[in-house]
Amino acid sequence: MRRVSMLGAAAVLTAAVLGAGAPVATASEAAGTETVESAGPHGPAAEAERRVTEMTTTEQAASIVMGHIPTTDDATLAGYMRGTGIGGFILMGANVPGSEDALRTVTAALDTDQDVPPLIAIDQEGGDVSRLPWDEFPGSRTLKDSPAAETGAAFAARAALVTRAGANVNFGVVADTTADASSFIHARSLGAAPSDAADRVAAAVAAEEPFVASTLKHFPGHGAAPGDSHELIPSTRESLDEWRSSDALPFVAGIEAGASVLMFGHLAYTAVDDVPASLSPRWHDIARDDLGFDGVIVTDDLGMLISTGIPEYADPVANAVAAVTAGSDLVLMIAHSTPDTAAQLVAGIEAAVDDGTLPAERLQEAAERVMTLRLERAASGAVWAPCAGCEPVS
Repeated sequence: MRRVSMLGAAAVLTAAVLGAGAPVATASEAAGTETVESAGPHGPAAEAERRVTEMTTTEQAASIVMGHIPTTDDATLAGYMRGTGIGGFILMGANVPGSEDALRTVTAALDTDQDVPPLIAIDQEGGDVSRLPWDEFPGSRTLKDSPAAETGAAFAARAALVTRAGANVNFGVVADTTADASSFIHARSLGAAPSDAADRVAAAVAAEEPFVASTLKHFPGHGAAPGDSHELIPSTRESLDEWRSSDALPFVAGIEAGASVLMFGHLAYTAVDDVPASLSPRWHDIARDDLGFDGVIVTDDLGMLISTGIPEYADPVANAVAAVTAGSDLVLMIAHSTPDTAAQLVAGIEAAVDDGTLPAERLQEAAERVMTLRLERAASGAVWAPCAGCEPVS
């Protein structure tokens, strides 16, 4: 059973962190909605199963694609979502105008399904990776040397900004750890030592979940694998036992803290599987069976695989099908994409089911997990906006 709760406590904490200049209010307080339960005959999971069973294969395939187009034009964004029927959209810098009010207009245009809102995601880590220019809360460079409670406070406030803007998923909690200052992930990590980072990751997840679907990334961890996965496939010979006692710790802590989403990285632990984790059935089994993660698994940007220049990863459709077959529930494509890419991924996933490459039950399972998360976020009541009539907490 997964719960989305503690909204009242989070309201107090976030108002305090945001300060007197930016009081916030949540619809859940007025509606009395505090807890959303996935289990049970009438919960989101049961409703998701019913809805997905009634979908066509095309609709199921569309529901597990998260796309992107670089514009803030309302009509273009709404047309893109209606035309593709996809289940999610990721906000990048090109989608973020200069104010929170203007961004809410953008996210409202993306919400073309009033019955079940799409997953609208953003990479709002704070600090080095920040899509919201008005996020001035501490990022990892500061937090990695501070008590875990300070990470929780910063991410509660950050999550409130994300949901106030109209997004419901934050790809914001970096669970990778490294002591190597030359690593591209070092400045974004919440700690050099896995045990220290684990405490901060858990605090960040617990703080975010009442507001947005909190995401751990980049599983199974960049720290042991040198190199930037935006350009190549980082690899390591670290064994599974070594991983379990080190790089796994922040992911375990984040999962136990209730993270809704786990993002798989394009990196290879060759002692476990030669292929990147994002395409590895073995790593998906480890996440599910060993770590007990039962939420949505999302790929990192599949366009990054194309950027490596490795011939076997040149086809975005093949990458998407391989990821879903391996166990991913949501496929994300940004780099090298066009306004037609999402539809191509949908068609390719459908064709893979038709020819038996992708088992129909695997697609249904993925679609049910994504739909469950959409229903949970819609029912959570955590809809925040500036409130001119609210009294801030000092």
